[in-house]
Amino acid sequence: MSKTVIVVIDGFGIGAMPDAGALRPGDIAADTCGHILDHCRKELERPLRLPSLGALGLGLVHGHPDLARTTRLPVAVGRAALGYPGADTYAGHQTMMGADFSKVTVARLGEHLDEVRAALEAAGHRVAELNGRPLLVVDGCVLIHDNLEADPGINWNASGSLDDFPFDHILSIARTVRTVAPVARVIAVGGHADGPLPGFVRDGENGTYGLDTPATGFYRNGGLEVQHLGAPLDHTRQLPDLAARAGVPVTLVGKAADILACDAAVRRPAVPTADVLAHTLDAVRTPGPGLIVANVQETDLAGHQQDVLRYGEVLEQLDAGLAELIALLDAPGDRLVVTGDHGNDPTIGHAFHTREYVPVLIHRPEATGLEFLPDAPSLADVGATAALSLGLSPSGLANGAPIRAA
Repeated sequence: MSKTVIVVIDGFGIGAMPDAGALRPGDIAADTCGHILDHCRKELERPLRLPSLGALGLGLVHGHPDLARTTRLPVAVGRAALGYPGADTYAGHQTMMGADFSKVTVARLGEHLDEVRAALEAAGHRVAELNGRPLLVVDGCVLIHDNLEADPGINWNASGSLDDFPFDHILSIARTVRTVAPVARVIAVGGHADGPLPGFVRDGENGTYGLDTPATGFYRNGGLEVQHLGAPLDHTRQLPDLAARAGVPVTLVGKAADILACDAAVRRPAVPTADVLAHTLDAVRTPGPGLIVANVQETDLAGHQQDVLRYGEVLEQLDAGLAELIALLDAPGDRLVVTGDHGNDPTIGHAFHTREYVPVLIHRPEATGLEFLPDAPSLADVGATAALSLGLSPSGLANGAPIRAA
């Protein structure tokens, strides 16, 4: 009857991986956690209040004066490498749930305009380029463009204003693009913008060109609709489907509801951290066993906006919610796993993700004390560890092995 809750703090890294500087040399200095703690202490003239993260052992895997270096909670603590190229939310979550995502094709839309245009025209759409730039305008309003929030060439977007078309129309266009796209995901995005979308188009890094989605107002104006169309994966060999087939109820919260596949799952999409926490706590209070995967997205949004104080504010809000989860998940066999999917250091000088290790903090009520875990080579090992806690065989996953105590 135990529950396993995985809380993914989106964009929360604890220090650069050795290859972090391959794309941007300066990223070798990335440290999302440390830099946020330093900056917030300076600007707020006090440390961030993160007692729950401290008690879960964050300070044991990322030493910092503002984090507790001891804990009385029965936790296992360590860190994980990402286990996939780049630093991307979709690839991170798919990998964490057990997919082998080690091979991600990187491609800019401008390198594939002809085949994308041909597929869209064959599906009956009107297609034009925007002022001769590597971006397509479909049916006069929907933009097909490079995703400027991820590393260059990882993802493409199909973005449209819901004042022009219903989301189903934008999604249909994205599905057509998906049939010919070589990238990890095509993201359908619909929202209410502050003006015509072409006014928010800009150059990105490394020859990319696309919509500045945060600048449009999509995230602020309410009604945001998003669907992630990933590269083909065997979702039956990922943790949510494995759990559901074993009779374990699955709940996907926040961005996890948008990007993880499981037909049997209860989905609770949300962006505000308060809503993510409320949905997660409701799922935990539901009697019986369960797997709950929750994504706290506002940390990542603050990273993209290079807003360090906002990032710190969200961490404090999350920390209060973690205290409630720790109190509720008190039965033998229950697990609370707190981790990340990549870094997003808002002090590094750009608005992209950073390739960092992420924490692996596991609360185990029946354990007798603290355990230190070895570095996991992949986020897939987090999913395999969670499978084991649910009494499932990790061999049912396509990738990953349980993390064993050192």
